[in-house]
Amino acid sequence: MKSMYSILFILLLFMAGGEGNKQSADDFITVDVTAKYPYKKLILQDFMDVEYIPLETNDEFVCGNFVRAVGRNHVIVTNRSNDGNIYVFDRKGRALRKINRKGQGGEEYNGLSSIVLDEDNNELFINDSYSNKIQVYDLKGNFKRKLSTNKDFLFVDMYNFDEEHLICHDSFNDNSTVAFHAGQSFMLISKLDGSISKEIQIPYEEKKSIVIKTPKDEKTGLYHAFMPSTVHPIVPYFADYALNEISADTIYCFSDHMMKPLVVRTPSVCSMTPERFLLLSLLTDRYYFMEAITKEIEFSPTDLVYDKQEKALFRYKVYNSDYTNDKEAFLKSTPLNGEIPSCQYLEAWELVQNYEGGRLKGKLKEVAAKLDSEDNPVIMLIKHKK
Repeated sequence: MKSMYSILFILLLFMAGGEGNKQSADDFITVDVTAKYPYKKLILQDFMDVEYIPLETNDEFVCGNFVRAVGRNHVIVTNRSNDGNIYVFDRKGRALRKINRKGQGGEEYNGLSSIVLDEDNNELFINDSYSNKIQVYDLKGNFKRKLSTNKDFLFVDMYNFDEEHLICHDSFNDNSTVAFHAGQSFMLISKLDGSISKEIQIPYEEKKSIVIKTPKDEKTGLYHAFMPSTVHPIVPYFADYALNEISADTIYCFSDHMMKPLVVRTPSVCSMTPERFLLLSLLTDRYYFMEAITKEIEFSPTDLVYDKQEKALFRYKVYNSDYTNDKEAFLKSTPLNGEIPSCQYLEAWELVQNYEGGRLKGKLKEVAAKLDSEDNPVIMLIKHKK
């Protein structure tokens, strides 16, 4: 297996060609995670559409800022505490209903690891990963069915793949030095019963983990674990998905049930101590946004972008043009879907301060003019241009 993998990696590097930050015209790119690339300044609205959704605030709908899913007609938001509340808004931000089915019963969930919205079938998939189950409800909160998952899996990242399947990532496999499950980290599971329909094969030489564990405390018997908050193993890429197996030197695009190399990193992750990982953030029709991050407790990232038009790599900063000052846009939030690869929440009190200080313009200024400092946050959707 090791020799086959080494041959594959060498072939990919040979085919990629190019030198410095310039790339060849092949379908995939190579990234030297140790290189010093030049800086590039980008304006978000030049390459993405931005939509602001002020969430309605009332006595029942005072909610947090955890955007779980966005569809054509709905926005699903929760608090970051494990209170079980699921807030359903429409795309204008009007409050529709609050769902709470938290509990220990057969039709309830104990936690909310992730939520998948399937508007075509009027369904919410509530991923209660530590209880090894996915509860399915309609958009009014009525229980429909339970998907039981293998206790050796920990599904956190999960997306609506097609009419019959969810695409999932097993965090146990990916982030443990000794995997609970000896198979692959990525799989398609049935929306009907949770059974595995397909394990997606990604070759790698040696299992790696991005988690840092401290030595066990002799008094308590406990240890602390650290990992960056911007690890997104599954990144929607229009109608496809980019799959980031951190143990591999190639990031693949999973399209029509076929694997296609998207990014090849060098040097090999197996050759580095400490390891330096390459993580995807956001993919557009022109740019691949990534970060190179060394396995150290500080987790200081180097933000990288590949410009497909210039066929070159850069370090980058992206700014939101709806601010009069240089306000950076955060592109590393958990991806939502193929139409909306990223989102931010903007606290109402901060927007009110910026509005009063004359630091807003355009659509954001219009939204902020109607806010109270104690309102629910404004959701900023970062969407592909049409």
